[in-house]
Amino acid sequence: QVQLVESGGGLVQAGGSLRLSCAGSGRTFSSYAMGWFRQPPGKEREFLAGIHCPGGGAYYADSVKGRFTISRDNAKNTVYLQMNSLKPEDTAVYTCAAATLYCYTNRPGDFGSWGQGTQVTVSS
Repeated sequence: QVQLVESGGGLVQAGGSLRLSCAGSGRTFSSYAMGWFRQPPGKEREFLAGIHCPGGGAYYADSVKGRFTISRDNAKNTVYLQMNSLKPEDTAVYTCAAATLYCYTNRPGDFGSWGQGTQVTVSS
């Protein structure tokens, strides 16, 4: 398991950008596949982006492909989500997660460690 803390959420105008950070504490951060999820108001949590362990390969949900970019800095035990061209429908609580048993997955059940989330609100 790894402890995760998100930061960088806030209010942004449609078309703007925001960068989320997820700081982790663990012995082998580079060994974890990392992912970002979000939960819009009244909806289920959905996968957004993932990155391989130890890093390099990234994969995205169709809804954010071309707009969001996931990256990681293993030396800092941190994963990032750069969000561009934000839309009102991107409004949600954004959460990072770590998968300790898989190096390539987008299934919520495969992620064993979760942060508490950070609110992102996109105005029209």
